[in-house]
Amino acid sequence: MTIDEILAAGPVMPVVVIDDAAHAAPLARALVAGGIRAIEITLRTGAALEAIQAIARDVPDAIPGVGTALTAADVLAALDAGAKFIVSPGMTPALQEAAIGSGLPFLPGIATASELMAGMAAGLSAFKFFPAAQAGGIDGLKALGGPFPSVRFCPTGGVSAANAAAYLALPNVACVGGSWLAPRETIAAGDFARIEQLAREAAALRSQ
Repeated sequence: MTIDEILAAGPVMPVVVIDDAAHAAPLARALVAGGIRAIEITLRTGAALEAIQAIARDVPDAIPGVGTALTAADVLAALDAGAKFIVSPGMTPALQEAAIGSGLPFLPGIATASELMAGMAAGLSAFKFFPAAQAGGIDGLKALGGPFPSVRFCPTGGVSAANAAAYLALPNVACVGGSWLAPRETIAAGDFARIEQLAREAAALRSQ
């Protein structure tokens, strides 16, 4: 699977913080039922890697990825857990080497043209624009589209149900990332019907 296929798996990539790995498979099934397949599980809790394992094992239609990858060790752990892609908030030489060397699709965060050019020099063509709102939002992405017309972005950070459609209308935005599809408290409450509904609403953004 390529990074372009990952980004095309749904107009919104949920950014998920999960506290109990037992919730992982039901969460993934709810998102898939709502039309969202690529799921970023952030490495912000001790349950993250086990959650990725559970989704990879039990929900074959889902595409679990690891988020907040900061080090080469994170990449190796994600690979062992069965992650299908890697997302990071930024990029260091060590992380870049490990992520590209893993063979998994890699979506590093960038906020400036120089960071973008460094990623392109490494052979990458898609990036997480992060933190999107603070880095210029829609106007920032429009500005980057001029000198870098072939690059595709997944803006994350300050993207919500209220402004996602405006981001998705940009020609260089392949999808957006956001936590509103799977709020931490909703996962903890086991309200997967609500998450499925939020996923359906997000999936419908593609046709707007």
